[in-house]
Amino acid sequence: MINSVKPRVIQLITSQWLRNLRRRRTEKRRLATNQEHRITVYLRLNDAHSYLLLQVLEQFAQRYPVSFDFRTVLNLQEDMYPAPALWQSNAFADGVHLAQLYNLRFPTQSPQVSVETTMQLTAQLLHWELQPGYLENALQLFDAYWQGQGDSLDKLVDSNISDHAECYSQHLEANEAQLKQQGHYLSGMLHYGDEWYWGLNRLEHLELRFNEMGLQQDQSSAIVFDKNHRDFCGQNIKANRGEDGAGEVCRITMYWSMRSPYSYVALVRARQLADHYQVPLEVKPVLPMVMRRMQVPKTKGGYIIADAKREADKYGIPFGHVADPLGAGVERCYALFAYAQSHGLGLSFLQSCAEGVWSEGIHSESDSGLQQLVERAGLDWTQARPLLDDGSWRLWAQDNLAELYGHNLWGVPSLVYGNTKVFGQDRLDRIEQGIIEDLTQSPSTNNNK
Repeated sequence: MINSVKPRVIQLITSQWLRNLRRRRTEKRRLATNQEHRITVYLRLNDAHSYLLLQVLEQFAQRYPVSFDFRTVLNLQEDMYPAPALWQSNAFADGVHLAQLYNLRFPTQSPQVSVETTMQLTAQLLHWELQPGYLENALQLFDAYWQGQGDSLDKLVDSNISDHAECYSQHLEANEAQLKQQGHYLSGMLHYGDEWYWGLNRLEHLELRFNEMGLQQDQSSAIVFDKNHRDFCGQNIKANRGEDGAGEVCRITMYWSMRSPYSYVALVRARQLADHYQVPLEVKPVLPMVMRRMQVPKTKGGYIIADAKREADKYGIPFGHVADPLGAGVERCYALFAYAQSHGLGLSFLQSCAEGVWSEGIHSESDSGLQQLVERAGLDWTQARPLLDDGSWRLWAQDNLAELYGHNLWGVPSLVYGNTKVFGQDRLDRIEQGIIEDLTQSPSTNNNK
């Protein structure tokens, strides 16, 4: 049975109106209790995003009148990380890229540190939490850890603490329990006024919030941490495949799920990227995690919806009137994908489906809803309708998944361009960087600067 109320509820929950109302109430409570603008920061020593975030906090505090409540964590929540080793590898690659983007310190190779040593060093961080000077001390320890400076670590760490790391286990558990209780699972996170901000990738949203509150200490409304999309599609170069459209041009391959809101955002932006540089884009759908009998805890799902909404708003992409396509909604759209491709409208059809379920509340599990999604993509519903009973799409969906794993990637959206392989719509800038490098080195490129 179709639930016509739920899309309206989600639209309200994700609306800017409700967000602004919550923010006003939060600020009113803060003023009533005479509290400072205090940000809780969750850091993990072996997390690349935590290391980069730590390096910019002093600069951030110079721009805004904030203080920090540091909470050191270590153990990952197992149900939140389906592929922890791949996550760590991807985070390191992100770290290399972001460090170059913001001129921060980062190694060229992952630190090789034992689990025992990492726990001992974490104990030292926990000890510093309850003393003044955590930021300065922690930054030195993170630097030594990530840069492989064993001598510096020996000087920074008190052996009375490191030799008795078990004495800090309850302190660690309390921090990790608070992270979970407040509604998150990642490290490298900032929590302010009931909203979450993930490291350098989301710090611009906190900048915008503080600017709207008039908290800039230099009265500047400039945004610093938006470099990953500031110049998106800014280069005026295009691939030249000749008059017949042929040529050796690398393609963008995207692994995609209709039930992933980030996939929806990524599809819109990837099509813009591909069109701008005249590079082919191929989308390979996979089944959503839940339909592959994997876990997506409610906490994770709730954060993703809220975060995808503000990311979509940032890019001017409609979002929020959601009709969850889980189950039949996904299956019916996937069943028609090959038909759409055969008419050269595969990407248009997927975007029609994604826009429908993530921004218009269209129920793709219904005939009336799916007909609307099909026809506005330029396809014939009378031809498409009989194809819904064809289950052959399940073969290519699982083949796409295996191919995704073959790239040492695990989630969606993931994108591959040549040797560049990334997870998440945040890293479309790395794909663009690869395209620009490729096209500027190619003799067949049109350069219209």
